[in-house]
Amino acid sequence: MKGGSPARFARFFTATLCAVSAAVALLTTAPSARAEVAAADPIDTAMRTCAARADRSSSAGQIQCMDDARTAWRAAGETALAQMLAKMPPALQRRWRLSQQKWVAWRDAEDTMLGAAFATSSGSTYQLYEADMRLQPVRDRAIALRNQAAAYDGKTPRARVCSADAHCEHVSYDLNRYYRQFYARMPAHARPAVSRAQSAWRAYRDATTPLIDEHARLDLLGARLATLKRLSETVNNR
Repeated sequence: MKGGSPARFARFFTATLCAVSAAVALLTTAPSARAEVAAADPIDTAMRTCAARADRSSSAGQIQCMDDARTAWRAAGETALAQMLAKMPPALQRRWRLSQQKWVAWRDAEDTMLGAAFATSSGSTYQLYEADMRLQPVRDRAIALRNQAAAYDGKTPRARVCSADAHCEHVSYDLNRYYRQFYARMPAHARPAVSRAQSAWRAYRDATTPLIDEHARLDLLGARLATLKRLSETVNNR
């Protein structure tokens, strides 16, 4: 698609946000407050409003709306992290700071990988997909940190190991399967960017999952599964 009407782009944003809310509902049975945050946050509302503006009806304008939302979510995440750390003893603060450090490293590696992945496709639709996939990890992290800050009660959650959790095992299996499919579809010269991003994600996962409960772990794994599935179905489409 080499362009599109404002109505078509508005439908794209509506579908994107509905998909996010549906993923939250499917991947977790955590308290309803989590789903409410994901479904009706002012940042999402502002992005919808931005996308509906006549002067943002071009693909460049729609991408700018998503980039603005990404900036807002990054700030929200930093605020939530600071609020959470203020409640915690120093040892736990260090562990969460390591988690954030690993997340930032993964985010940067992921951005490089997305650039390589979407270089294999053409058209403004794929430009919008790329912008959305740069936005979602920042949004997910901010919401996760908000949830952790709200739920912190002075204790570190104790989750079963993934091998003892059928949901975790299933999602992990599918995640690895779609990663292999995505990797195989990428041009040989771009595959190192894919493996670096996945290694950075695993480091983030390993630093974070000991700090969260099983529901939050499933959110983290499910978001990665959704990304890899989408990429495995998107790269090399023209």
